[in-house]
Amino acid sequence: MLKLRIVSPEQVVYDGDAVSVKVPGILGNFEILQNHAPIISALQVGKVVFTNSEGDHELDVNGGFVEVQKNKVSLCVEVY
Repeated sequence: MLKLRIVSPEQVVYDGDAVSVKVPGILGNFEILQNHAPIISALQVGKVVFTNSEGDHELDVNGGFVEVQKNKVSLCVEVY
């Protein structure tokens, strides 16, 4: 299980568990699963899709950053 925190300049968008997170990296979309290697990446315009116990959730973003470390995923994004 991943701990996911998504923040924008205005608010905390999501703070909870996730099974997977798909993000629009600047070199293409990629998926983050449990035990993913540590990474910091810039994000481009696109959709963040994460899955938790309630199903799939989508968030339109206008860029930002993602950091993954020790099953903690932090996104700082601009939302539409």
